Amino acid sequence: MKIEHVEVREIRLPLVHFFETSFGRTTERRIVLVRVDAEGLTGWGEVTCGEEPFYSYETPETAWHILRDFLIPWSLGHECAAASEFAPRFRPIRGHNMAKAAIENALWDIESQMKGVPLWRHLGGTLEEIPCGVSIGIQNTIEDLLERIQRELDAGYQRIKVKIKPGWDVEVLERIRREFPRIALMADANSAYTLADLPLLKSLDRFYLMMIEQPLGWEDLIDHAKLQREIATPVCLDESIHSAEDARKAIEIGAGKIINVKLGRVGGHTEARRVEEVCRSRNVPVWCGGMLESGIGRAHNIAMSTLPGFTLPGDVSASRRYWSEDIIDPEVTVTSQGTIRVPQTPGLGYAPKLEKIEKLMVRRERFG
Repeated sequence: MKIEHVEVREIRLPLVHFFETSFGRTTERRIVLVRVDAEGLTGWGEVTCGEEPFYSYETPETAWHILRDFLIPWSLGHECAAASEFAPRFRPIRGHNMAKAAIENALWDIESQMKGVPLWRHLGGTLEEIPCGVSIGIQNTIEDLLERIQRELDAGYQRIKVKIKPGWDVEVLERIRREFPRIALMADANSAYTLADLPLLKSLDRFYLMMIEQPLGWEDLIDHAKLQREIATPVCLDESIHSAEDARKAIEIGAGKIINVKLGRVGGHTEARRVEEVCRSRNVPVWCGGMLESGIGRAHNIAMSTLPGFTLPGDVSASRRYWSEDIIDPEVTVTSQGTIRVPQTPGLGYAPKLEKIEKLMVRRERFG
């Protein structure tokens, strides 16, 4: 497989409802899309970073720089036998996994088309229907949050995740459990706490959460291990896990009992498969986290979520939860049972709406 052309585009996509975490509130996404042409076929990937360097240091500007000045020049004209060969080729560049993932995932898309199989099957996926949860951001009031939870339950979602931060935690979870005592519920802190908050974090055990996601520092494993020994609620690691090696080390020291896998955070499908294998071999469940992706990133998440280790409902939900109109056809839909049926056509299984992308585009560069 030889890369002939690469095109990078930035689009602006407004959310239908703001999304707030401990990092702040988002109303519009800046999304960098990567189109790769090879062997007469086209593949698509998405840079899933946020607009500001809060979840990670990557932003649309850093991704554009790394793609334009390093990853694309290293890729153009290069012959490779498999998409998985690009991960080691990119390894000398430290970090910038979300930029790397955009190119690599596009190549996996092309490779699955060449083989005439759906991407999910080419990755080794086994699930033809994936269970879906939903992530709900911090709302203006608790009443607003309870209303949104009810709406998502009515839509069939199998698990509810709510964002928490100091001052929006215990009272919020108390109200949720009072209204919805039996739902599968988890809380995501996005590194908003420290071990000084141990009494508060221990008090959350009474809410019987499925897990508490990334309560402590974004690169920490040691303090998470200390915390897990003190609380009954399973700790789920997100920001701390950038590779299969990170996952192995976290499991060995007991830093958590569950791992959230995000394609961008780990650098693409090649490393995501390794993380899944490490966790599955050690009986640690994984699930797919979300980054407010457009349909292209969402479609790649669907493919990844079919791997056998993804036993918990992920954050892969319907397009219309986020966008008035997504940039793929068909848009992602969720069944009344809270599942997504995976596509059966070769490749990604969803076609980019080029006309829609053109309307949303604010800049573009073509290489090769």
